[in-house]
Amino acid sequence: MEHEVAWKKYDEVDLEALEGLASNYIDFISENKTERRCAATAIRMAEKAGYVSLADAVREGRALSAGDKVWAHSHGKALILVQLGSNPLSEGMNILGAHIDSPRLDLKQNPLYESNGFALLDTHYYGGIKNYQWVTLPLAMHGVIAKKDGTVVDINVGDDEGDPVFCVSDLLIHLASQQMDKKGNKIVEGEDLDILIGNRPLSIDGEDAEREAAGGEGAKSKDAAKEPVKAFALKLLADKYGIEEADFLSAEIEMVPAGRARELGFDRSMVIGYGQDDRVCAYTSLIAQLEAPADLAKTAVTVLVDKEEIGSVGATGMASNFFENTIAEIMELAGEGGMLPLRRALSASSMLSSDVSAGFDPAYASVFEPKNAAFLGRGLVFNKYTGARGKSGSNDASAEYVARVRRVMDDAGVSFQTAELGKVDAGGGGTIAYLPAKYGMDVIDSGVAVLSMHAPWEVTSKADIYEAYKGYLAFLKNA
Repeated sequence: MEHEVAWKKYDEVDLEALEGLASNYIDFISENKTERRCAATAIRMAEKAGYVSLADAVREGRALSAGDKVWAHSHGKALILVQLGSNPLSEGMNILGAHIDSPRLDLKQNPLYESNGFALLDTHYYGGIKNYQWVTLPLAMHGVIAKKDGTVVDINVGDDEGDPVFCVSDLLIHLASQQMDKKGNKIVEGEDLDILIGNRPLSIDGEDAEREAAGGEGAKSKDAAKEPVKAFALKLLADKYGIEEADFLSAEIEMVPAGRARELGFDRSMVIGYGQDDRVCAYTSLIAQLEAPADLAKTAVTVLVDKEEIGSVGATGMASNFFENTIAEIMELAGEGGMLPLRRALSASSMLSSDVSAGFDPAYASVFEPKNAAFLGRGLVFNKYTGARGKSGSNDASAEYVARVRRVMDDAGVSFQTAELGKVDAGGGGTIAYLPAKYGMDVIDSGVAVLSMHAPWEVTSKADIYEAYKGYLAFLKNA
């Protein structure tokens, strides 16, 4: 059973809407390369669409009713948007769930050092990456540094025009005979992913020398003389951000590919950019939530979470109580408080776990089973199950729920396809689906097919982005 290419059905109105969505999506992933930025931007967009802070509503004891829209966040890195419907919450909600974290290089807590005339930053990679893909790549620095006085400094270097960029160096091919004999996972070791940030030493003037002799700032001058390139880097950081080396201890700084996402292909039919796993699903879910009609019967919920790439753990991951606690607060303000109504609401809900799927790549066809593979340009992808080998670690949607989702998509004219994550014994992967499924709700994985998943630059089809948005909106309205 082969699914038609979505492009074939579009008229001029569809193409205009598709290109508009793709253009806004390119802006979103280019300007929001960390989970903090994604959450902050989503909150601004939500407030513009009439959403209000749940924390404010709780503090004021404000009653919530059909049509009300609220948002809640966890530590600035996970977000929940809720638009109340006319039906009681205990009858269930329609939920979209995506993640806004992506593979990257994180700075260690004590990262800065000098070696042989270079200043470098030590990193610890986050999520599943091929280490060798991250060398000689222009990198940008994004994140925050929290100082002891309570101030939080925003760091953003490498993506604005005129900014410098950073990189991990690689061994020249002329001396790489031993390196090229190594297995792929050993060509570049994790501890070798250090970021090159400087080569210019700090000059110590006569006044510095006098202070050192007098014992005033001798230690600092002595350190600068010993590690002048590191000292100059610290001076630049102090001048620009007002921070010192010890402030790295309380920092969250991510190294990500520098530069904007771009249209790909002569036909401009695709998007190439960093972090499309899973911001392509997060963005389309967000837009669907914000554009949901005012007269919804079932309450619409969009959950954008952190930490999926490392197991959905921690206070901002789906495994936390953030989702459950937020729904409990909303039900209390809606006059449906209590543990039993909450359990009933969660159990009666339906969810699309919105995460990307592996797109069929003809260059690596041997790891795919074409009858059950996702193809770029053929629409929203549904994975009844994911997991590895014997479906290990997978949520497995029921046949009845799959049939219901099919009906919703067909009624809305959404192009969709079904897929598995490659051949049975080729590998595997997981999503957040199994976590909300523990409440007894119906959950199925759905998302956009991606080429080069987890690479610094990933590829999607504009048609699939458009169909994902349409499918998510139809689900919120009619599931």
